[in-house]
Amino acid sequence: MAGPGLELPATPAALWIWLRGDDRGEILQRARRIERILAPAFCLEETRDAFQYDGGRDLSGYEDGTENPVGDAAMDAAIVGPDCPQLAGSSFVAVQRWLHDLARFERMPADDRDLCVGRRRQDNEEIDDAPASAHVKRTAQESFTPPAFILRRSMPWAAGNRGGLMFVAFATSFDPFEAQLRRMLGIEDAIVDALFRFTRPQTGAYFWCPAMHAGRLDLSPLRL
Repeated sequence: MAGPGLELPATPAALWIWLRGDDRGEILQRARRIERILAPAFCLEETRDAFQYDGGRDLSGYEDGTENPVGDAAMDAAIVGPDCPQLAGSSFVAVQRWLHDLARFERMPADDRDLCVGRRRQDNEEIDDAPASAHVKRTAQESFTPPAFILRRSMPWAAGNRGGLMFVAFATSFDPFEAQLRRMLGIEDAIVDALFRFTRPQTGAYFWCPAMHAGRLDLSPLRL
């Protein structure tokens, strides 16, 4: 997908696995076991360690996922409902690895940083008169037709002195992701999301997460 002066990378893969836990060593051992089970049908392409930072903030210091739906609304946004019996209980997920130019970000005046995001870093309050390019203005989920609700589960990542955000978001189809990305890129109105001033995605892939039935993955939609 491309917009004025920008192009988002597409890096598809056959399988995506997300391991979570507090013990890094235990996660490593689980990852090695899974890799052995899947070989030789699957070859490991990339791994990326992510972590929680400062109570749920991005490495930029801003809170992430502020507009996430909660409760039943979160389920409705992320999990396919009974109106689509074949896919009920499953989810569609978008995964992107964003690389922040932290040095450039730190050189920006504090007010400019806030206007890029559309929120004040100090108290997370939305800036009502933020420019149309502010990230919160570009991605306001209820402003799309139909609304583009997603459930974000993003986490920061770091390697050496480089870092950014592993953007992970779930929805009932790929349409909400596509709608938000198109607006961020300014495809419809040529207004590019100000977030691109200090961060860019390095990868981008879509996956389908099967439902769980009786403690096992339900792969019947794939006729497996």
